[in-house]
Amino acid sequence: MFRFFRKKTKVWEPDRLPRHVAIIMDGNGRWAQRRVLPRSAGHSAGAETFRRIATYCKDIGIEYLTVYAFSTENWKRPDDEIETLMGLLEKYLSEALEKMERDKVKMKVFGDVSVLSQRLRELIAQTEELSKKFEGVQVNICINYGGRDEILRAAENYAIDVAKGNAAGGQLTQESFSEYMYSQGIPDPDLVIRPSGEMRLSNFLIWQIAYSELYFTDVLWPDFNEPELDRAIKSYQNRDRRYGGIRS
Repeated sequence: MFRFFRKKTKVWEPDRLPRHVAIIMDGNGRWAQRRVLPRSAGHSAGAETFRRIATYCKDIGIEYLTVYAFSTENWKRPDDEIETLMGLLEKYLSEALEKMERDKVKMKVFGDVSVLSQRLRELIAQTEELSKKFEGVQVNICINYGGRDEILRAAENYAIDVAKGNAAGGQLTQESFSEYMYSQGIPDPDLVIRPSGEMRLSNFLIWQIAYSELYFTDVLWPDFNEPELDRAIKSYQNRDRRYGGIRS
C-alpha cells in the first residue's frame, strides 16, 4: 500500500537516487525515555528500524548504506548499555549470515574491531568473507569507529608503506590516501542523514563526507521509517550539487 502511494505521488525521481546513503542512528535513548522504558528498549527498537531501512534501501536501488552503530566515544556509556548494544550487533550479524545467501547483500565493518569480543570478531570475519561472493547492494556498519581515528590510522599505514618502500613519499594524493581508509573502493556518501534533532556530525566519516549533502530531522531513530527516508531523498534531489564550481 505504501509503495503505491510513493509511486503515485512521485515523492522522488527513481533515476536520480543517491548512490550511497549514510545514517547517524541517533535518538534511541530519548525514544525510550519518552515512553518510560529502559534505554535498552530504545536500542532494540532502533535495531529493528535499521533492519527495515536497510531492506527498503535495497528494494529501491540504493547501492551503499553506511550506518553509525557504535562510536569510539560510546565506550563512555554505562556497562549495561554497552553490553546491550554489543548483544544487538551480535544478533544482527548472526541473522545476517543466515540470510546473506538469499539476499545477496554485501557487508563490511568500519572501525577498530580488535577490542571487540571474540564472538563479535568471528561474526564480522564470517560476514565479510561471505560478502566476497556477492555483487550489488552493500551495507557498511561502523563499530568502534571514529572519523579522526580513521584518518590517523590511514596516515600511519601510509607512513609504514613509505618506510617499507611500498609507497612513494611526497606523492600522496587525495585519491591514493583514500585507499588507506576503511571505505577503500567505496564511493563517498551522496547523502548523510541524522535523525533526533541534533545538527552535528559527531566524528562520522569526516574524510568521506566533504561534499555530501546533509539532512537533519527531529524524528528519533526508532521512529524513522520509509516515508521519512523518502523525504530525505526528495530533499537531496532538490539540491544543486556543484562541488565548489558554478553551473554554466
